[in-house]
Amino acid sequence: MLLINFYRKALAHLFTQRLTFFLCTKMKRLYILIGIIGLSFSGFSQNLDSLLTVARKTKNDSAKIRMLNKVAFSYIFNDPDKAINVIKEGKELARASKFDFGLTELTNTHGIYMDVTGKSDSARYYFRQALKLSRDHKFKSIESMCINNLGMFHWNRGEYDDALDYFFKALQKNEANNDEQSTSYALNNIGLIYQEMRMNEKALEYHRRALAIRKKYKLENDQIASLNNIGINLKELNKIDQAIATYKEGIALAKQKNNMMDHVKLLDNLANAHHINGNYDLSLQTYLKALEKIEAYGANETNRLAILTNIVALYNQINKPKLALKYIERGKSLVEKYPETELAYADLYLNSAESHYMLDDYESARADRDRFIVLKDSVFSESNAKTMANLEVKYETEKKEKQILMQRAELAEQQLTIQQKNYQVYGLIGLALVLGFIGYLFYNQQKLKNQQLQKENELKDALTKIETQNKLQEQRLQISRDLHDNIGAQLTFIISSIDNLKYGFDIKDDKLSNKLSAISDFASSTIYELRDTIWAMNKNDISLEDLQVRISNFIDKAIMAENNIDFSFHVSSSINEQKMFSSVIGMNIYRILQEAIHNGIKHASASRIRVNVEQAVNNLKFTVTDNGKGFDLETIQKGNGLHNMQKRSQGIGGDIQIDTNQNEGTKVTLII
Repeated sequence: MLLINFYRKALAHLFTQRLTFFLCTKMKRLYILIGIIGLSFSGFSQNLDSLLTVARKTKNDSAKIRMLNKVAFSYIFNDPDKAINVIKEGKELARASKFDFGLTELTNTHGIYMDVTGKSDSARYYFRQALKLSRDHKFKSIESMCINNLGMFHWNRGEYDDALDYFFKALQKNEANNDEQSTSYALNNIGLIYQEMRMNEKALEYHRRALAIRKKYKLENDQIASLNNIGINLKELNKIDQAIATYKEGIALAKQKNNMMDHVKLLDNLANAHHINGNYDLSLQTYLKALEKIEAYGANETNRLAILTNIVALYNQINKPKLALKYIERGKSLVEKYPETELAYADLYLNSAESHYMLDDYESARADRDRFIVLKDSVFSESNAKTMANLEVKYETEKKEKQILMQRAELAEQQLTIQQKNYQVYGLIGLALVLGFIGYLFYNQQKLKNQQLQKENELKDALTKIETQNKLQEQRLQISRDLHDNIGAQLTFIISSIDNLKYGFDIKDDKLSNKLSAISDFASSTIYELRDTIWAMNKNDISLEDLQVRISNFIDKAIMAENNIDFSFHVSSSINEQKMFSSVIGMNIYRILQEAIHNGIKHASASRIRVNVEQAVNNLKFTVTDNGKGFDLETIQKGNGLHNMQKRSQGIGGDIQIDTNQNEGTKVTLII
């Protein structure tokens, strides 16, 4: 039992160390993989020989040189011998035609070719030459690309200080060019460098700045990568809850974009965060979900090994070793199928040993333990060999020094092989940047086109609206002319006819005479109403000043008819008299005030009528007050006048209030 506890503790410690290293280093691989995906998605799987034929037949030298550059770039990863021939052909043509931009592009591509084919010194030479050309001719886009390429060149060699220096220069260049969108890539690379150096606070700062820009420009797949980076650094800073929230945000976006590769990575990281938080059930569910997703989208089988190892460790931790066996077998079958992965996933054997010890299967446990020790010893031996080689170089005899030199030569050869692979990755990233820049140009052109179409549509809508308003105004004028010329003339004829009847015939019947007078008065009143209606129809808007003039005219006419009444009209100085109402609202306000004044004259027998307009917070308040005989609101039967006032108020969204009592006068308040 003590032995089981020892392996459980050892497993937990090694599991944490292995997963931390995996999460810290896999971001560089993720960054590189994004470049590879961008390459495959860009359409360069076309027949390159056919494209080369098309390029050579192009008559325009500038277009031909740029096409040769693109074809050469693609050949680097398919047929390097053809690539260098096309590069040289393009450079000769560029020099002959004095096309400096094409020559600078091809020099940069020449550097990528040297980097991918393992010629490190030559790659550095061509990158620096391309940088000089871009600066001499002020090709800002290529200059920024060359600076970034040099940063990647040093990063791949573990020269973090030099890499950071170039990435900061690329950032400054993008900012100087007002290319905010491209700054997100420099910020992301700087964050990744700090991340590998375990400077997580600094890394977090730059990843968050990159994310903000990627959200601004809706670079959603890039946002997913930034969220994953931020989550990793939060976890390393032991801010587990924040890391979980960030991973979930990235997962939601990955689902939306159907980005299965990043979806799985985020699920794996989320599961690890739940594990650290002690939420083992949720961690296990998330690991299983990640495994299900990675199997569903057909990724490389070896990518499952990390998740399988984590699931086994978690089942052991929650004391369910029998369930772990299924995943142990799946992991071992993958290692057997891909033996080159065995060292990277040695922890699978340690986790398996713990499961078998917990199940009292000591023979299987010892076998797995021994395999784990052999694998770890191989790493330890290699590390010791390098240390001893350094000591022997310094202290041993000449014979020993020669042996050490031979060992170092072998190591250098191995490093050269690793560098060649790094150069290939660098070339892919450079291609992704070029394609990203071209894509941005297309996107920007489409955006400008859409903006132009939108402005044209807005102009058409405005012209249509103006045309409709003009037609409506013409119809208003026509109706007002018809009312004035036809109905007005007919009413005037009625008044004239009644007057002729009254004075042409000796009418002794008082009732008939009164009836004719009433008809004449009604016709005259109708003419006034008609004129008010025509006045309102001829206006799109009615100002407070227009209302004041119209009501004053009505009061003047009332004074002529009832000269024993004291009228007054007052507008508060706090109100802007140029305040505008629509013709409908203005006409209804006028009718309500007119009816209130008319009631004071006709029914209330008032000797004083006051009309006031004042500001009430954000509203206008119109008040008509008389000192007439008033009435009882509870008992009086409301006539058409009061009813119409209330309907008009409701129609314009106003509020009308009538305050009156017998022999105490009446106050009508309208709030708009």
